[in-house]
Amino acid sequence: MTMEKTVKENLEKVSYLINEAKSKSKYNQDVKLIAVSKTVDVDKVSEAADFGVIDFGENKPQELLRKAEVFPSYNWHQIGTLQKNKVKHIIDKVKLIHSLDSVDLAKEIDKRAKDKDITIQCLIQINISKEESKHGLDENNVVEFVKQVSENYKNIIIKGLMGMAPYEVEKENTRIYFKKMKELMSLINTKNINGVMLSELSMGMSNDYQIAIEEGATMVRLGTVIFGERIYNKNI
Repeated sequence: MTMEKTVKENLEKVSYLINEAKSKSKYNQDVKLIAVSKTVDVDKVSEAADFGVIDFGENKPQELLRKAEVFPSYNWHQIGTLQKNKVKHIIDKVKLIHSLDSVDLAKEIDKRAKDKDITIQCLIQINISKEESKHGLDENNVVEFVKQVSENYKNIIIKGLMGMAPYEVEKENTRIYFKKMKELMSLINTKNINGVMLSELSMGMSNDYQIAIEEGATMVRLGTVIFGERIYNKNI
């Protein structure tokens, strides 16, 4: 019977593979590892932090809040769909919101950030795969959305884009989607929209992160390859 690998052992392998993918990328970009700690307890977060990880991603605001109280000095990322009524709870706890995808949500984020006298960094979520099961803006609507948000919501800083490729057994098939994300970010930057200059591409998960890095990802969101397979409790 094989022993389950430790978080440290997994991170050692992941770090190697990230560097290998960076060496193949023509973009010469820095890549930030975001450890997706959803459903894992604080002891596993500590193990990852002992390895040097300081950025953690959560899907559910209530779980983010619970862990941010234990580890307030780490960078917490809201990577899942964010409901408007949850914004006020996390607005001063998150380093980055990866899932801005509507004017209504932008309005709420801006309002709550103003209340706290802070600015909040956000990524615009793109449904680059055009799957009905996924959230995010259609790529054809993103330029107009950037204009709206940058003109009307001054407490939001748009830092970049987030997207997910469809799950593919053959991970090479994901490359086209990551290329589209990079092209979309470059297009937006040529438009000179109210001084907005996007620099972050959050794309790539446990099954496809090396391809994403090769195509320009600056952030990868990795859970399973760090913490192992997890049993999800829908009540968490």
